[in-house]
Amino acid sequence: MSGRRIRALTALAALPVLAAALSCSAGSGADAPSARAGSDGAGAGPGASPFWVDPASPAARQVQTWEAAGREEDADLLRLISERPTAVWPTADAPADDVRRAVEGAEATDTTAVLVAYNIPHRDCGQYSRGGAADAGAYRAYLAEFARAVGDHEAVVVLEPDAVPHLVDGCTPAVHHDERYTLLAEAVERFAALPRTTVYLDAGNPSWITDPRRLVRPLERSGIAAADGFALNVSNFQTDADVTAYGRRLSAALGGKHFVIDSSRNGNGPLDGRADVWCNPPGRALGTPPTTETGEPLLDAYLWIKRPGESDGECRGGPPAGRWWAEYALGLARGAAR
Repeated sequence: MSGRRIRALTALAALPVLAAALSCSAGSGADAPSARAGSDGAGAGPGASPFWVDPASPAARQVQTWEAAGREEDADLLRLISERPTAVWPTADAPADDVRRAVEGAEATDTTAVLVAYNIPHRDCGQYSRGGAADAGAYRAYLAEFARAVGDHEAVVVLEPDAVPHLVDGCTPAVHHDERYTLLAEAVERFAALPRTTVYLDAGNPSWITDPRRLVRPLERSGIAAADGFALNVSNFQTDADVTAYGRRLSAALGGKHFVIDSSRNGNGPLDGRADVWCNPPGRALGTPPTTETGEPLLDAYLWIKRPGESDGECRGGPPAGRWWAEYALGLARGAAR
């Protein structure tokens, strides 16, 4: 899937909306149906999305467990997650197995896998998601294995959440900056060279680097020119409206680059007041289901990049970052179902 391909899907998805609008244009004059129907996380079914649903996701396994235990109501709620497409974050040590399972599963169902490359050296500045490749050589080996597994399959790759914003906010020590820019540019080039892969370079969220102009030069040094666009709101909770406005501003500064939004957990927007509002905040909800029907020319898709129900870290009673947390997932689903 090239950038042109994902935008073609967007255009095709909009045709039913356009047809409905035209068919009633001689009637009462009511507004055309919104292409973003279901933005509360409960209004669009999984069939509306061209992206792959993982039948063995933690949410799907949890549904089976709760059904066996007689928790039918909770299992039904959790289907708001298990029956919708979420991104796959391949393991750092052996990404090929996870990648192949996703792209082959997607091919079998005529959908597109969404994958996240998340293994940059000095990842997350030693915080909750610390780790990453041991050095530049190990990272290049990881990228090569990842890209070979994608091959000529259709895929969307979201590249290195937080890596560029952490260069801008000073969290990543300056001694690592040049190497990171080089590695990110190589990663973009490698994925962009694949015949049916669309690549989006992460650019944080509007509550983090509040002035998008500060991201322009770092994104350029990271290879954004060769990417299909940038990704926003990964693992965060900013509203669709705020993120879209921010994306338009950043796009304008980058010569019209397109973008995607992680809408996995932003149905109630962000939690107010505390410094750690990004880490397992209570009272949140699923957001816009994954779709290419965005109603925004620059916005290629809403994606669930962060897998709803996987912890942000050991805060508010959560397990380590990336671990499944069933009760938190259930809270997100309840919030969307209200």
